[in-house]
Amino acid sequence: MAHILSDFKAFLDESPTSWHAVLQLGNRFAIRDFIPLKEGEKWDLEPGKRYFVSRGGALCAFSLPEEKPLQAILLASHTDSPSLKLKPEPAFQKENMHLLGVETYGSPLLSSWLNRDLSLAGKVVVLNAQDEVEEKLVFIDDALLFIPQLAIHLDREVNEKGLLLNKQDHLCPIIGLCDESTDLRFSLEALLRRHLVFNSLISFELFCVPIEQARFVGSDNEMIASYRLDNLASAHAAATAMAMQPSAPKNTLQMAFFYDHEEIGSHSKEGAASPFLNETLMRVCHALHLSMEEKLLLKNRSLCVSIDMAHALNPNYPEKHDPQHAPLLGKGIAIKYNANQKYATNAFSAAAIILACKQLNLPYQSFVCRSDLPCGSTVGPIIAESTGIATVDIGSPQLSMHSVREVMACQDHMDMCHLLSHLVKEY
Repeated sequence: MAHILSDFKAFLDESPTSWHAVLQLGNRFAIRDFIPLKEGEKWDLEPGKRYFVSRGGALCAFSLPEEKPLQAILLASHTDSPSLKLKPEPAFQKENMHLLGVETYGSPLLSSWLNRDLSLAGKVVVLNAQDEVEEKLVFIDDALLFIPQLAIHLDREVNEKGLLLNKQDHLCPIIGLCDESTDLRFSLEALLRRHLVFNSLISFELFCVPIEQARFVGSDNEMIASYRLDNLASAHAAATAMAMQPSAPKNTLQMAFFYDHEEIGSHSKEGAASPFLNETLMRVCHALHLSMEEKLLLKNRSLCVSIDMAHALNPNYPEKHDPQHAPLLGKGIAIKYNANQKYATNAFSAAAIILACKQLNLPYQSFVCRSDLPCGSTVGPIIAESTGIATVDIGSPQLSMHSVREVMACQDHMDMCHLLSHLVKEY
């Protein structure tokens, strides 16, 4: 399984944004003979073949059975992570420094962005040499930016009272110095021209990203630290499970969805609340000549596994967890429960995971938030609501969720790949 961890590290290093993650996923599926599709073109699907289609920062991969499907197994994860996103007119100047205006994307742990070597990654829309509109991905892996924290001499009580950051005033990264006499303005277009060839810049979606690569940590390299483990770890495990299948299924439709914009509510054309799943399923059912009755039966017999990271017990803050439901690093996959359906798990859907773990001799844990703390959510409840498919929420435990540097156990990731591969094959 060492090759899985090596590929996982490479995936993390090459996926600074959701669009880069989709590119990496597509490359991995193409190598495994998945055929690329385009949403804007007619699909000629054949039983026994494997396909993938992307929609911006989202992607769906699926394997068609040799016969009419009796059930489906769906894996669902997301490609985005909390971050700092450049505003449309980001450049401004204070004294002899150029800065960039940003807004928060999702709920990043703001303090973790301070005093870091940062750069820019994302998507730009340009006019190319033929004066045609073209989208390009960019990842500037130079250390361009930093957000300096106020020195303790000027914030004497920060260690006692905690750090307070104003999102408008205190998170603007410095990108360079300038000559006050000439009042030079930083040019984002000039910076992009160092890395891309184009006639003119029209628009962009760019994020600040840390340039530190993923690294195995711990005395025995038993953990991995990286930006965007939430939720690239789940996306990588789902992609690995789909790609590892040796042959076409007999009568099970296998699908994996990698959504964008989960961190901001999923309400976009690429999010779990979009019609992406139902439209793809509709086209697949049409290609397989399923009647409306057969389609409804298919959904009724199906299972969706929503994979997102879980809060591992932080040994410095044990009081933040329910004592009976505190997942530990390296102790197995967490099944996530919530009485108010912030997670879609119920007794029936949980049973599929429990039985599979027992069959594979894999450890598993239960995660429930403290009753006096709010609970996060995932794409799971959204999919369950929009499709009526039985759904279970699971995840690998991790520390420092939503920070620039998150940590998880390597064994948990390998166990997740093993479990998902088994579910895709045997469901």
